[in-house]
Amino acid sequence: MMGGPGYEPPEVRGLAPTMMDEGVVHLSVVIPAFEEAARIGPTLEQVRGYLQDQSFDSEVVVVVDGGRDGTLALVRAAMAEWPALRVLDNDVNHGKGYSVRRGMLAARGRYLLFSDADLSTPIAEVGRLIAALEAGGDIAIGSRAIAGSDVRVRQVWWRQSMGRVFNHIVRLVAVPGIRDTQCGFKCFRRDVAHRIFTLQRITRFSFDVELLWIARKLGYRVVEVPVIWVNDPSSRVHPVTDSLRMLVDLARLRYHDVRGAYRGGDDITS
Repeated sequence: MMGGPGYEPPEVRGLAPTMMDEGVVHLSVVIPAFEEAARIGPTLEQVRGYLQDQSFDSEVVVVVDGGRDGTLALVRAAMAEWPALRVLDNDVNHGKGYSVRRGMLAARGRYLLFSDADLSTPIAEVGRLIAALEAGGDIAIGSRAIAGSDVRVRQVWWRQSMGRVFNHIVRLVAVPGIRDTQCGFKCFRRDVAHRIFTLQRITRFSFDVELLWIARKLGYRVVEVPVIWVNDPSSRVHPVTDSLRMLVDLARLRYHDVRGAYRGGDDITS
């Protein structure tokens, strides 16, 4: 296996950070989308409706991760009437982690949120996360597992059970003290996002754990925030095969750490 402080795996090459001071907005919303033609239209309508009601300026960055169902065309059509909407096209499928990384490094916000395309956590919940950042947090993550959370539609029992097992393992071997690593609703201060996403290696579902691992390594304060959450039964995450892949990714995370992959943050400038 290859590794080392200077090693960047092939799947993340070419994703150089593009955060610039020009044109900074208050909030960027990054949405990874793989074959989301059935949901992306209503999702963008909800996000646009919320953001246009706010007093701050904002942008939305949709990262289309390949696929052939017309998602890219739908987003481009929405851009014609919404100047604050941008799209990044991966051409082929690289994974959710890759797409989130690309979007976050291209975003221009003071605060950067990434949200799942199904809006299982309603976009209005971002207000809670920004409040946690303004109160002193570096990263605010939506949580379904702490007091005050409102899980309105739950997963079937066997998905819940497998999720609890995975979260228990994650707390033991990677990020103790964090109750919910996998909720797809996380917000970062701009400078923090730049450092962390530049160091990210994992390109698929376990990237959430890696981000929190890196945050701990760099001494950032991670705040769990209770949020509303509504399960989407059409989730593409397979409870068995994807859980096994996530466990393999945890081993990769520890390997990257031993090889020094997460020690480069002090040399990064925004």
